[in-house]
Amino acid sequence: MDLHLKNLFDRFQEQFGSGPGLGPGSGTCLMKVEGISSNFIKPLFKASAALYRTEPWRRLRPGHLFGVRVGKDSDWSGKKQPFPCSQFIGGDGGDIGFYMFRSENDAKKMTGSRETIRVPNVELLRVTYELETLMFPSNRKMIKSLSLEASGNDRFPVIDVARCTSSGELQFRNPTLEELKFVYAFMRAISLVHPLLQADKESGPNWTRSISFDPFIETVDIQWPPEMARGHELVAVTISHPPGQAYEEKISSTASSTPTKYAEPPDEVTFMDIRVNSNSSSRHCAMCEKEVNGDQSLCCGRCRAVVYCTSLCQKQHWKESHKSMCGLYKAMMEREEELVMKIFMFPCSAAQPCKWLESLGIHQKGMWRRKCSCYSHCPFGLLPVKGGLWDSWGGLDDEEYPGDLPFRNQLRDGISSPILLSGWSEYYNLRSLPLSSPVADILSHPLTVYHILMALSINTKNLLLKGKEVILHYLGPEGEMDWMPAFSEISHLLNGLGNIQIIMVGPEVPTNLSGTTSGISSRVRVNLVRGVYQEEATYLPSPHVIVALNCALDRYSSWGGALDLIKAIGVPAFFTEQSEILCANAKQVLRGAGLHITHPVTPNPFRSPVKNHDSSTNLPSYSNGFVLGTVSKVSETIRELAMAHMILTAIIRLFREEMRIVAAKKSSLPLKMEFSFPSYQLSPLYHYLLPSPALFSNQLLPESHVNWTQTPEAHVYSVDLPGGRKEEIKVEVEDSRYLIIRTEAIDDSTKPAMDFKRKFRLPGSIDIDGISAKYEDGVLTVTVPRTFRRGSFYIDPADVPDRVEVLARAA
Repeated sequence: MDLHLKNLFDRFQEQFGSGPGLGPGSGTCLMKVEGISSNFIKPLFKASAALYRTEPWRRLRPGHLFGVRVGKDSDWSGKKQPFPCSQFIGGDGGDIGFYMFRSENDAKKMTGSRETIRVPNVELLRVTYELETLMFPSNRKMIKSLSLEASGNDRFPVIDVARCTSSGELQFRNPTLEELKFVYAFMRAISLVHPLLQADKESGPNWTRSISFDPFIETVDIQWPPEMARGHELVAVTISHPPGQAYEEKISSTASSTPTKYAEPPDEVTFMDIRVNSNSSSRHCAMCEKEVNGDQSLCCGRCRAVVYCTSLCQKQHWKESHKSMCGLYKAMMEREEELVMKIFMFPCSAAQPCKWLESLGIHQKGMWRRKCSCYSHCPFGLLPVKGGLWDSWGGLDDEEYPGDLPFRNQLRDGISSPILLSGWSEYYNLRSLPLSSPVADILSHPLTVYHILMALSINTKNLLLKGKEVILHYLGPEGEMDWMPAFSEISHLLNGLGNIQIIMVGPEVPTNLSGTTSGISSRVRVNLVRGVYQEEATYLPSPHVIVALNCALDRYSSWGGALDLIKAIGVPAFFTEQSEILCANAKQVLRGAGLHITHPVTPNPFRSPVKNHDSSTNLPSYSNGFVLGTVSKVSETIRELAMAHMILTAIIRLFREEMRIVAAKKSSLPLKMEFSFPSYQLSPLYHYLLPSPALFSNQLLPESHVNWTQTPEAHVYSVDLPGGRKEEIKVEVEDSRYLIIRTEAIDDSTKPAMDFKRKFRLPGSIDIDGISAKYEDGVLTVTVPRTFRRGSFYIDPADVPDRVEVLARAA
């Protein structure tokens, strides 16, 4: 500490009581750390800024201790975790940041009611967020020279290791590279995990600012920066509250594997015939798949999760596969009480959907028709619609469904802002809905989307708070296409700020609805696109986030291409699954595709309260029951290569444009180029790094790029073909679905002035017979008129011509 500031520090300490670390920093500088590089300091500051934005000190106080575990003990020097316990400071004033301790015992000794107590000869690592103007010159110089990311308003992290001497003074040192690596993993993990802490409602009234939280333990995979990877890209980081909870560590686990707390069951197991108490008419044996009456079926005596027809099947299944999974299933079954939503006053079990709907008086009515199999013959999105909102909600009483009205009295400091919700109880209270209303079963889809945008994705939340538009790619829609009235609730939750464009892409979208836009409200519009995502994404606006609800990643092979594309795009993606076992399978699929789990599997606060029943298991299963998130960051090297490619392509195009203009002035004849240019084309990965041509028509793109713009009347495609001859340019439509633009020689004795061919898929709802093309000043323009239809109808593919030959030549 500087002596001339000692009195000032003492006064601040008396006022705020924040303990060691108060003031503008200790004089340490990361650039002095042995073995450090600026390439590691940058992600360290980014992780610190991401943690700052989640504002943990709003709820957390020094008394909330967290256990920290990064990878395995053998990964660290001395085979010991450097700082396995942490606390947050600044919630009651003073420096904002966190401290990390060598042990839980040290943390408890140094934790007072409001401040961190100085204990002699105890070492702790400090991360405090300081204003740049108050920092030491060495730190300010480092920040400016490396262009490091700021946290909040001109705040930057100061990282050091402090020790209190026997006289009460503080001594400081630079952290080691290993300690910085540990802190990086902690900051990345705790920023994702701490919002999941749930307040302990059974702890009684709490008159202090320190909230009591339920016991908590969660593991998340964190990606190391390239400089720190050392052969492993991922590390499993476990955060627990309070500390002391630990996972069992298997000897065979790797540095990047997530530890597991489920021990394998003993070899000898006493089998028990447990009768299944089920309301369903029939179940299926998990071993032989034989149908068995619900009252006659048996289940595993240890986990009670798996259904069998006889004890023979039970014993055989145990030997073949269930032995390794029984402990996991048992833990999942124990969370049934946690997942059940006891606030609702309607039946929350749908073993037989038709009977459940009949008990509520909404069977085969409105949007509820998609909740049973009675209308399975009708394509998704084409249920007949009778009238208004009352009919859509199946004739429920007016006070039992949300009206198409904004929320009242939802102003914050006199300013309108999006409404933040924590769960169904808060939503029902805001809408004044009775807890006997079953609308949560349908509203689970739109409110889960809103929860992802406002609570899980920082980027989309910031855009909406700024009043901007968020583009969301929604993969695999089915029944949602018949629940559009429910999605209008998202608009009301936005409360007059921001816009959302939801693009639903999937093979279940009806042909006659593909390409249509539904303005379900003033701030939310939905576009429907038929097809597989990896094939259609090229023609869609670039997304800010990707969402797939109840996706069943492990059941459909078509997810492989979509996940590869999500990895290439590099934007956050969120998935929901109905049960924990599906989430476990989904994590394997995502990791197999090279994606990293950045948001751990957690119960979704807006899951449907109605339990689903699998035919062969009793595992807790709810629509949108659990949510997990991934992201894939494209390396800086690839981004730099893509940027260099764009610049080179721009130079070539500008030069060609100049040559074309000069040639046009001299003669109307085609220009004979005396320069040869290489033909540059982007690989698929580079393509996804570029903005969508539908949004950015003036971007510098490859010479073979076809620009796509839209008007209310038509889709317009244009491409530069400088030096081309119009008689060599042909436009074709193949199979009524693909537009082909190409050049070909007039006869065998000549070659075309330039080689060009592009084939891409046309949008839906277009007039194929009305396609026209023109070629002027080296630019080919193809106009594809839209068709406008009202009502719902079905087109039989047999009625569509197999092939349309040359529809339009360049005129």
